[in-house]
Amino acid sequence: MDHAYQFANRVRPSARQIEWQKTEFYALVSYGLPVFTSAKFGGGYTSPSVFWPENMDTDSWCELAVNAGMHGLVFTCKHYDGFCLWPTAQTDYSIKYSKWMDGEGDLVHMVADSCRKFGLKFGIYVSPWDMHEKTYGTGAAYDDYFCGLLTELLTNYGDIFCVWLDGICGTNETRVQKYDWGRYYQLIRSLAPNAVISFMGPDVRWSGNENGVTRSEEWSPVPAYYGVYEDGTSEPAPKKAGDTMALDIGSRKAIKGQEKFIWYPCEVSLPIRKHWFFDEDDKYSVKTKDKLLTLYYNTVGNNSCLMLGLSPNKRGVIDEVDTQILTAFGKEIKLMFNGNIADGRAVITASSEVSHAKAENIKTTVMNTFWRPEENDKTPALHIRFKEDEPFDKIVLSENIANGQHIEAFEILYLNEKGKWKTLYEGTTVGYKRICSIKPIKCRELKIIFGKYRDFFELSHLQIN
Repeated sequence: MDHAYQFANRVRPSARQIEWQKTEFYALVSYGLPVFTSAKFGGGYTSPSVFWPENMDTDSWCELAVNAGMHGLVFTCKHYDGFCLWPTAQTDYSIKYSKWMDGEGDLVHMVADSCRKFGLKFGIYVSPWDMHEKTYGTGAAYDDYFCGLLTELLTNYGDIFCVWLDGICGTNETRVQKYDWGRYYQLIRSLAPNAVISFMGPDVRWSGNENGVTRSEEWSPVPAYYGVYEDGTSEPAPKKAGDTMALDIGSRKAIKGQEKFIWYPCEVSLPIRKHWFFDEDDKYSVKTKDKLLTLYYNTVGNNSCLMLGLSPNKRGVIDEVDTQILTAFGKEIKLMFNGNIADGRAVITASSEVSHAKAENIKTTVMNTFWRPEENDKTPALHIRFKEDEPFDKIVLSENIANGQHIEAFEILYLNEKGKWKTLYEGTTVGYKRICSIKPIKCRELKIIFGKYRDFFELSHLQIN
């Protein structure tokens, strides 16, 4: 019998990965020269004088993010064209050489301040690919330049929760740079030890597409060949493996025969419009509220984080259509998940429980409390009894991921009016969060049976809405 899952069970998230997972839903705000040229992305030759937002309002960005239910914001400080949105000392290709604010502006500083004002975590997107910088493609000289940029960003703008490193490497030009990832990682760790390094980094894994296509099962402990190590090296992938777009990368079948695993949680990223940078022609591609709700359930509700791309227009504000949809979406999410009828209106009992981890612990969101069944309980179950018939259409489950991810299959049943137990929902993985969306129902009793798991599991939260 293959016991690869037992190796996976030994992997645990870092403190920074847990804090990132708790962020759940955040924005990637793309801004720069492409907004003013209507280009998909810049080419490194557009004059800084083109950058001229008439009414830059970063407070409105962050207010909208909060209203949409987001908890963080990642800002594109430098994209592929190399144009820097802060007055860097490393290059003359920055807003310091634009006419905006007479060259005295610092957009990164403005965004960071607005994030703090509205209680959002602040993160930075920095692209190693640089279509303007002359040292790009020369090796160590460009690495020195890029590390100089990182040093400025990581020392001058306060706490940073995420450093998002794009991995593209100048495939459409003759200059090709071999990035010194290990050096970048070491610098980030030294200057921002609490920040996760995303996409091209050892902390957070890309879902594999920009279309919001997600897996039915999302595992955080995965074979080591899907990621990279702190020194920038990676594990050689077996033939026909290592594809981050594969539909299954964490089940027992998918990890068969593997012994090396890493905790590499999933981030789903896509723009709210067709493209990442604002273009007036994209206004008819804005995702509807219902599409965003489905996306939210399939990402935040499926052990992943959702990074939704927003882009302010030439004036420096987010378009009214995007604003209305995101505001409506945020109100709906808040309404849907407000309160918890399992807390205060239900009695929860378990088929078994260890002395320090009782079923009653899962009613609240207090960290480090959870329910854990006894080892000899082969079919652990929770029994939820309401005082009277209660209506609901969502059940949220969370594992205590500080001690790993273990649940592989569960079933939710309700007691119907004839006194018979009927299946309401069948699920697979839980992880940090699983949102079980069901048809509206009204009942007095529920059972949650955990039919398959890896050695043990700890349920930290149950929410019924």
